[in-house]
Amino acid sequence: MTSRLRRFALPLAAPLILGLGGCATSVSDTAPPAAAATLSPAEALKAKAAAGGATDLVASEGPDGGTILGGKLDGQQFALAFPAGWNGGEGLVYAHGYSTPGTPVEVAANPVGDKSPSKTMGFAYADGVAVGHSAYAKDGLGVETGIKSTKRLRDLLASMGAGKVYAVGDSMGGGIVEALLEMYPGQFAGGVARCGVVDDWSTLVAQLYDMRASYNFLTKGTPYALPGEQDIRVSALPVATNQAEVWGQFMRMGAPVIALFNAAGKNPSGPEARIIRQVAAIGGFEPDPGALAFPLLTASLGASDIAATAGGQPYDNTGKVYASDTMTAAEAKALNAGIQRVSANPAAVAYLARWHRATGRISDPLVTMHNTIDSLVPYAQETALEAKVKASGRSQYLASYGVPPQRMPLPIGGVEAYTHCGFTPEQSKAAWEALHGWVRTGKRPAASAVK
Repeated sequence: MTSRLRRFALPLAAPLILGLGGCATSVSDTAPPAAAATLSPAEALKAKAAAGGATDLVASEGPDGGTILGGKLDGQQFALAFPAGWNGGEGLVYAHGYSTPGTPVEVAANPVGDKSPSKTMGFAYADGVAVGHSAYAKDGLGVETGIKSTKRLRDLLASMGAGKVYAVGDSMGGGIVEALLEMYPGQFAGGVARCGVVDDWSTLVAQLYDMRASYNFLTKGTPYALPGEQDIRVSALPVATNQAEVWGQFMRMGAPVIALFNAAGKNPSGPEARIIRQVAAIGGFEPDPGALAFPLLTASLGASDIAATAGGQPYDNTGKVYASDTMTAAEAKALNAGIQRVSANPAAVAYLARWHRATGRISDPLVTMHNTIDSLVPYAQETALEAKVKASGRSQYLASYGVPPQRMPLPIGGVEAYTHCGFTPEQSKAAWEALHGWVRTGKRPAASAVK
């Protein structure tokens, strides 16, 4: 998921960059055959990309003598970075995470520049690999469009000569990587899925909605209630129209959650602390500012988009009995009597299963990396995927790494909290090297390869 929430740890948005150029340089019918050899490396790459179906192509100088190539594929903006001397070989496509509705869909014009969403692209580029990413057709829940856009970019690289193409993704993009390996066996050399929804979107959506529903009930009539629409089937606030408005919505939605934690800090045995423990237990998250704020903001600002994308309501709690050891019997009874009940649309449930619920039937190397405590995508997604891969008899294709959680101050309120996708540069590089070495040598990486 990489909304502005994701961007706290790993920025997803990038400046608007649309292709402004034209077609590749053509060779006159009267010119001798050798004239083609006079094409510059950039023009040669443009010609190959045009032949692969790309339009609106613009080439510029990249780091260390390389070439940055921007354009569109099927109307979606993309950007690729080719190391100097690249003439086929290896490529890498990056799948970004969730973006809050209202966030621009464009990706960074330079995949290895300062505004790159992933250091992994820079590490691969330094290894001589062509790297790039594609915009999705929509913001918000974008698993379907992310899979299609990323696969389309993979096919372009293959048409330009890449014999091996890797897939790397974070958060929602991590789940996209797992799905790509399942859906297109043999077409990717391997993948790295980081902090990803690698098992089941239905599970995560249920956790997010459960948290919003229980938080609404438990904070009703208090200063800590979330603003806006309380019906969990729709978004709490209208869709933002620009990035500044998105940020303002985060501040507005996050303020009561931070106030709740501040009050709990002053009285650890008081009612505010009990609300925190109960909401966290119901959702399956840590009783932590980030692990409440991030899921609540995602559910509150993304509900309408999720329902629209899925073609109906994908969440159902009509028969659920809420209980945990954080509640007394009386508290549990009151919650079950008063919490909002929602029934699902079967078509929407099927949509989430299609885009995407893992089967575990991978047949290409997959490296996964996840913080053992993550504030938005629980580590349980990793353990569930491991179980499915093992049940499918495919464990030889999976190398899974749980790394220690990271904490940092939230941009909302400044309190320290667990992060989402909180990886060090060293861990990011190690994950890439684990996959790259695995594919090149055929040797599965060691259990200590990423730590």
